[in-house]
Amino acid sequence: MQSSKPAITILGIDPGSQITGVGVIEARGSELKHVYSESLKLPKGELAFRLKEIYSRLQVIIAETKPDVVSIEKVFLAKNPQSALVLGHARGAAVLAAVNNDIPVCEYSATEIKKTVVGRGRADKAQVQHMMRILLGLRVAPPEDAADALAAAVCYAHHCQLTQAIEKQTGSTIRGRSA
Repeated sequence: MQSSKPAITILGIDPGSQITGVGVIEARGSELKHVYSESLKLPKGELAFRLKEIYSRLQVIIAETKPDVVSIEKVFLAKNPQSALVLGHARGAAVLAAVNNDIPVCEYSATEIKKTVVGRGRADKAQVQHMMRILLGLRVAPPEDAADALAAAVCYAHHCQLTQAIEKQTGSTIRGRSA
């Protein structure tokens, strides 16, 4: 990255109770660089132990990648309330890992993330994977959950770039989104 703008490291998280997607990018202006991505496959068994695993593994990733901000997908309204509740717990474990490291957390809906990276809020998983491969210059598309996490990070980078441009034009500060 040759831009004179300072780089920001963004950790994107796609929370899940069975698989949690994690993606780290570095953004310098409009330039994006893939740093790390993984689909954290969680152990079978009690939810409490899966939540502990999310928290513990994110602590390690945070220590290794030192993100400046976390971008996480909001909980959606599921048809099954129990599924939404479990997903909310997974999301809570991820948010706790960030805030316990004093990292600001921003949240975006799945529709907002897809619209930002694909151009359509109802894009499918394959389209998100394809765009992450293109936008981040990857040889192969990342797995679905990792791609969704990278997309959350890219969404933040694009919104951050837009916010900075508006602030530069207007001379005023725009408040960010926090969880």
